[in-house]
Amino acid sequence: MARYRAAVCRQCRREGIKLFLKGARCFTEKCAIERRNYPPGQHGLSRTKLTPYGVQLREKQKAKHIYGVLESQFRRYFERAEREKGITGENLLKLLERRLDNVVFRLGMAASRREARQMVGHGHFQVNGRKVSVPSYIVKVGEVVQLRPRSKFAERAADNLAAGRAAVPPWLQVDVNDKKGTVRGLPMREDIQIPVQEQLIVELFSK
Repeated sequence: MARYRAAVCRQCRREGIKLFLKGARCFTEKCAIERRNYPPGQHGLSRTKLTPYGVQLREKQKAKHIYGVLESQFRRYFERAEREKGITGENLLKLLERRLDNVVFRLGMAASRREARQMVGHGHFQVNGRKVSVPSYIVKVGEVVQLRPRSKFAERAADNLAAGRAAVPPWLQVDVNDKKGTVRGLPMREDIQIPVQEQLIVELFSK
């Protein structure tokens, strides 16, 4: 399973905003943005003006970093979003939101999408009673996502749920006691609170 292996804090510094990739650390003074709020590298402090292409590229990179997907995966999501009815940019974000690792994060059972990806990949979650270990699995309306019985992450998930750092979106419903969530409907654009202008991504891929 391919994944980004370098320091994730560099991604936040490159985009100039908190992408909340490291869970609780992002809420402390140890956050990279708090300590060094400039792009990484020896030329990070030099001011450069982005071209229109550069602005579009940064939006695409930002979305990739937030959801933790690689370039080839992101392009496949875009191609699928183009084939579906509706606005391509919104379709893209809705597909990314319905990834199983993102759903686990949105339910509050993981402190970050990175942690959720690890928990799912190690087989600690089940969908409708069946173990699913594929983080990119796209959930459907009515499906129930639950931490597997006797999972070693049960205590960790309970701590994350108790912390309640982010509100559960209206298209999901969480049961804190049973450590499970239900997909009540499809996400709407107003439910996806991420700092991304999806139209710029569409413009980039349309060239």
